Amino acid sequence: MPRHAPCRPALDTLLRLLTALLLACTLAAPAAAAPAAPAARPQAAASAPAASVSASDGQPLPSVDELRRRLDAVPAKLDEEGDGRKLVGEANAIGTAAERLAAQRAADLADIDLRLQGLGPAPEKGAQADAPDVAQQRTALNKQRATIDGELKLARLISVDAEQRAGDLTRQRHAQFQAALASRADSPLSARFWRNLRNAAPGDQARLQSLALDLRSSMESALQPPRRTASFSSLLAALLLIVAGTWTAERILVRLLPVHLPTTRLRRSLLAAAAITANVLLVGAAMQLAWGALTAAEDLTDPLKALERASVRAAAYAAFVITLGHALLARRRPSWRLLPLSDAQARRLAPYPWWIALLSGVGTLAVEVNAIIGASLAAEVFTHALLALLLACATGLLLVQARRRVVPSAAEEPAAEGTPTPLVNVRPLWLGALLAAAAVAVLAAMVALLLGFVALASMLARQTVWFGVVFATAYLLFMLAEDLSEALLSSRGAVGRHLHSALGLEARLLDQLAVLASGALRVLLFFYMVIALMAPFGTGPDELFRRGSRFDGALKIGEFTLAPQALATAALVLVAGFVAIRMFKRWLSDAYFPSTALDPGMRSSITTLLGYVGGVVVIAIALAGLGISVERIAWVASALSVGIGFGLQAIVQNFISGLILLAERPVRVGDWVKLGDTEGDVRRVNVRATEIQVGDRSTVIVPNSEFITKTVRNMTLAGSQGRVQLSLPAPLDTDARRMRELILTAFREHPAILDEPAPAVTLDGIQGGTLIFVATGWVVNPRNAGGTRSDVLFALLDALRAEGLHLSPPATTFVTPGGQDGPAGEPPERAPTPPFGS
Repeated sequence: MPRHAPCRPALDTLLRLLTALLLACTLAAPAAAAPAAPAARPQAAASAPAASVSASDGQPLPSVDELRRRLDAVPAKLDEEGDGRKLVGEANAIGTAAERLAAQRAADLADIDLRLQGLGPAPEKGAQADAPDVAQQRTALNKQRATIDGELKLARLISVDAEQRAGDLTRQRHAQFQAALASRADSPLSARFWRNLRNAAPGDQARLQSLALDLRSSMESALQPPRRTASFSSLLAALLLIVAGTWTAERILVRLLPVHLPTTRLRRSLLAAAAITANVLLVGAAMQLAWGALTAAEDLTDPLKALERASVRAAAYAAFVITLGHALLARRRPSWRLLPLSDAQARRLAPYPWWIALLSGVGTLAVEVNAIIGASLAAEVFTHALLALLLACATGLLLVQARRRVVPSAAEEPAAEGTPTPLVNVRPLWLGALLAAAAVAVLAAMVALLLGFVALASMLARQTVWFGVVFATAYLLFMLAEDLSEALLSSRGAVGRHLHSALGLEARLLDQLAVLASGALRVLLFFYMVIALMAPFGTGPDELFRRGSRFDGALKIGEFTLAPQALATAALVLVAGFVAIRMFKRWLSDAYFPSTALDPGMRSSITTLLGYVGGVVVIAIALAGLGISVERIAWVASALSVGIGFGLQAIVQNFISGLILLAERPVRVGDWVKLGDTEGDVRRVNVRATEIQVGDRSTVIVPNSEFITKTVRNMTLAGSQGRVQLSLPAPLDTDARRMRELILTAFREHPAILDEPAPAVTLDGIQGGTLIFVATGWVVNPRNAGGTRSDVLFALLDALRAEGLHLSPPATTFVTPGGQDGPAGEPPERAPTPPFGS
């Protein structure tokens, strides 16, 4: 690979230092002098998280009264400044604690009932009373049972109320989110935008100075003589962890992993995952060390605690994005590169993960600081507008560089074995769709920002970046899952070979397990990817389909309601379901079945059956989304059964016959069958008809009922081998043993004749002074029997001619020994003989 300018390492070092300085700037905020009458210090918007409601293992659960008190403290109405996500989480935690309490009380209730049964039934009125101790114990148990039963009912009621409260708050958050996106502020191009920002600047500056005073006070306390050395040591250790720790960790991983891992793709993906984990942990630990220097002297105030949490999250997120981009691009190590890019493309894209991470981290930190100090609306609008502009510009430049096609120069070294081939002129369809969607989002963010929709622009810019980070992370995890499955379970890996030798597992079974494990991990990672994509919206996948419940204008026909949300849900289920079925069938055919011992017919039958079953399930779910229950479908099917019985008998008969063929498999794909005058290879077995390819390469479509109701000859049902049989007549004075040797030699020398079972020659008998030899050989496929028979006859005739032997002619011909005729020119009489080829 050609040498690059020496400024690249210096740029990386400079960017690392810049990252450290930007992340540590929260600890060195300017301590400006407070004005004579500073503004009142606002309360921190992000307070410490509420104590966990559910008790940990080994500790008593909260009481019903405590749970009710905490649930009543959760507001039923979400105000504009409330943290909706926190309130929803608190309500869910209360519901979880209530469910645990109800489960415990149910167990206690069952125990008391068991103890009451041990005391026996209560005496009826007028019967002999229990002994005093038994009566006292029964009374105590009944009283305890009533108390526990009341707590059980109250706990279940609290669980239901908590679930309803969480649902109400979630719907209110969705409404606030949509209202914020639709709100319009002053455009940054207007003079009013900057005039509002200038008018609000003194108040915002006073609020920021209040936070700076808190930070300065904590720093002065930490730098007092008893704590000065420890504080400086903590700050220096934090800086060393960020700058030198990440550099050292990467070098150590590069040296250790190739030594302890086999030369497979697992090296690249595992190195990337380990580097990301190490860097995030190191940067997070460094930020905690830096803040620990301040908290050693005295407890931080609530605003500083909120600033600490925000700065640690921003630093960890920036470290994650930077390391992820570095691992995927691998600018300095092309053989470790995960993305199929050329060296030139990797060099051009290398700076962008740094800039996007820094902009995202610092921008998010600025938004959190605005919330902590209670900044004015103008300051918040300006922060979101600036963040949207910078992120949109950085993302747009990244997309421009990503869409550029570069032809690798001749000076570049060829990629090492196992390295992905650079896609210079080929781009997957899904990648092109993602790049196009990102470009549209960036353009929409810029337009929305210029028009004054600052919240919408900020959301689009940040979501575009977040989606890119999530997709890049999912790509890395997909590769890691596949590489881990292949390395740990595949028969080609070291672990798989040990399993094969130690446990006696077949190599094919290990390959199947590897493919299944990889597929299961990918499905699991896909769902987590969807959850991560929805995370910035403050929602989860279970709430995604409930957003349309607020749409009005539903059309009601009788008892059936046709709502837009129901139509969208049904359409989405149909599209996603059939796409998933197609992908699953392709995965079975291309990935899983090749590692099994199943024949092509069984593979086709299983794939077809699973496809039909999946299609029925998807259609049923889509109809359920429209409000058509299974009972209504059953009524419709019952009504159609009359018409099916009269007008669709043939279709139903073929359908049932197709299911029988797929289940019993008397005819499979690849079989050579003869049905009436049709003879050929079975190419496909559908539910209604079967496709047979005949000798002239044309296809005959035969209804499935023909295979069930008529006689079918399957040439390959018992086995795929074909038989080559010859019936050879010879004169009575022929040397039979020599004749047998020549026939066996002709069979054995043909390459298509199998050694097992071995060819055989038998003397079938003597008919009219003629010896009848029957020779039998076997070929791999019955389709090769005709050509093999002809070749063996040609070779046999040449061998007989060379030995001076000959075959007896049929009754319609004559043979004169020595080429002379009999008396009076009449040929000698010969008994009729059968033809010599059958």
